[in-house]
Amino acid sequence: MQSVEVPHGSPNIPPPMFRAGGPIRKGSQAPTPPPAVTGIGKKVAKPDYSENKIVVAMVGLPARGKSYLSNKLMIYLKWLEYDVKVFNVGQLRRTRAKQKELQSGIHEDHTASYFSHDNAHATHLRDSLAEDSLESLISWLKEGGNVGIHDATNSTRSRRAKIANRVAKEKGMSLIFLESLCDDPAVIAANVALKVSSGDPDYKDMSREEAKRDFLRRISEYEKVYETITEPNLSYLRIVNVGHTVTMSRINGYLSSRIAYYLMNLHVKPRNVFFSRHGESQFNVEGKIGGDSPLSVNGMQYAKALPALVIENVGDRPLTVWTSTLQRTIQTAQALPYPKLTWKSLDELDAGVCDGMTYEEIEQEYPEDYANRDEDKFNYRYRGGESYRDVVVRLEPVIMELERQENILIIGHQAILRCLYAYFHHLPQADLPYIKIPLHTVIKLTPKAYGCDEERYPLPISAVDTHRPKPKTPHQNVAASSSAREYFTEDAAKK
Repeated sequence: MQSVEVPHGSPNIPPPMFRAGGPIRKGSQAPTPPPAVTGIGKKVAKPDYSENKIVVAMVGLPARGKSYLSNKLMIYLKWLEYDVKVFNVGQLRRTRAKQKELQSGIHEDHTASYFSHDNAHATHLRDSLAEDSLESLISWLKEGGNVGIHDATNSTRSRRAKIANRVAKEKGMSLIFLESLCDDPAVIAANVALKVSSGDPDYKDMSREEAKRDFLRRISEYEKVYETITEPNLSYLRIVNVGHTVTMSRINGYLSSRIAYYLMNLHVKPRNVFFSRHGESQFNVEGKIGGDSPLSVNGMQYAKALPALVIENVGDRPLTVWTSTLQRTIQTAQALPYPKLTWKSLDELDAGVCDGMTYEEIEQEYPEDYANRDEDKFNYRYRGGESYRDVVVRLEPVIMELERQENILIIGHQAILRCLYAYFHHLPQADLPYIKIPLHTVIKLTPKAYGCDEERYPLPISAVDTHRPKPKTPHQNVAASSSAREYFTEDAAKK
């Protein structure tokens, strides 16, 4: 396959597929199942991804966004239930140096001279670290992992040849190099500033100005020997200025293509993603699930108050509002003075035969299935409807488009916003169905280099509480994510 260069936002990029999320709801009454059918549904098995074994080897100078790309890719694939792990050589270097200092009292000097190609001893140490990291990655893939990301500079043809030769020895493993180039001075300056101001242990005893000078010298040392990918035998993606231009070569296979398409859609422009559930609906008041009921009186009040809150947060910036096709989200968005887009993929989780019923009615009619769903809510699929896992799959095109866009407000439904929220905050599937997304509250997310910051703005308009906590865990807490960068390996963090 010849290399293909595609600019970000090109009309040649196929648009996301807008997939239907189950049958259209025609009324508010639950359909009657056939006499031969008993129960409300069953558990859905996790897809078998065991045959997928991919090594993604990063390539690039320091402060060019390699760790940002590897972290984003990990979050996206984990959200889709692939087993993914980043093996960061810098973390391994710092962890081993820390352990050495604790054990022997010897402090290693990791200033710019350590990264000089003329420093033969340090070069040997750095090569060994990269090789050890790759061996750990390969061992992890053999134990059942799907995608291992080798986060290092891998900046010379000789280093890349070593990686390719090593991976080629493993049956069933494929290799993709992901090169991140950046010639935008503003982006490089921002990355350098982030590096020296975010608690990097390499610079803990330096002033910010000293750290910046040393880091720029480190970059200069790498630049002396840097070789961009041109090897015709390698599978690779080259990303310029985080999504401005993407070059692909020898990308084959379903998962590899999926990885490439996701990375093509990323950008680092400042932006906000806003979430709001629709205003309180009539079914919310009645305790019923699903349906296509209109807003209640309180819900209409929320729809009238929402524009002022959104305008206050957005200011003069452009914003697009996304809704589902169900009337309660469309009514909630009605007064907002922004362009609107309706997505079928944003419709609420389809409750199938339970659509239009209350939880009390479901428990009374289907007690065994009701208990089973409470046991494993993410995997349980309503008969004729969906599970949370099904919703994640149909929301993948929404995630792709969200990553392409700048400021977006999604007026959605509880299950839908839980799935999207879990993506941005990198939360596990087990926690996803229990994330609290209250009515009459706007959630403002600010994507950062290594996570997502959050603010919540509840409006003083009363609404019912539709949140059902996880059974047997009355004081359940969903783990919060952090937008801070990690500098040591997991093993060191536990000590």
